Amino acid sequence: MPESSTAKQNSVLVIIPAYNEAGSIERVVDELIEGFSGFDYVVVTDGPTDGTDGICRKRGYNTVFLPKNLGLAGCFANGMKYAADHSYDYAVQFDGDGQHRPEYIAPMAEKAAEGFDIVQGSRFLQKGSAEMGLLRALGAWMIRKSIRRKTGISMTDPTCGMRMYSKRIIREFADRADMSPEPDTVAKLIREGATYAEVPVKVVERTAGESYLSPANAARYMKRILTSIRKA
Repeated sequence: MPESSTAKQNSVLVIIPAYNEAGSIERVVDELIEGFSGFDYVVVTDGPTDGTDGICRKRGYNTVFLPKNLGLAGCFANGMKYAADHSYDYAVQFDGDGQHRPEYIAPMAEKAAEGFDIVQGSRFLQKGSAEMGLLRALGAWMIRKSIRRKTGISMTDPTCGMRMYSKRIIREFADRADMSPEPDTVAKLIREGATYAEVPVKVVERTAGESYLSPANAARYMKRILTSIRKA
């Protein structure tokens, strides 16, 4: 449980998984606190080695401190357990590196309130959409095609990590060990009856910190995700 915590005030919890994000975590959390106080937040530090824990303690951020590195899936699962324990209606996956923008949380919540279990941010639903390198674009296309074949849903941007989940899905993440904040889990949940929608978002480039998905792991990631979608 967090060493510093706040009582639930709002229906939306912003979950911020943070590995080595000492260079950006203050900017990300302070922007939420100062400009988007209509949403609660929790930082989940994933055994960082760069001082991210110390920054969160010093600043008094609402934080779950994991004693060792669990990877993104384990880190996010702890955030969803926090959301379930505090009875939030919605939880949004929000990067600690500053790539995700908080102004899109409200539109996502409005869409979720229409009755959708999963609301995916899409970088490709409006002008000025993000550009990808050739390999990343090919990987995203393969994932889109695989998900459409498996679920019948045509996603425009399944690899965007900014997603909002309903209370029912929060509970699924909290209770099940086979869940991760990745496209294969989204496909699995849709196959199990979850409703899905997209809203347009823009993201910005990471300027500091260390990504969970390093270039060296990208090929293994793609193989694992595509195999998992086929088995969903």
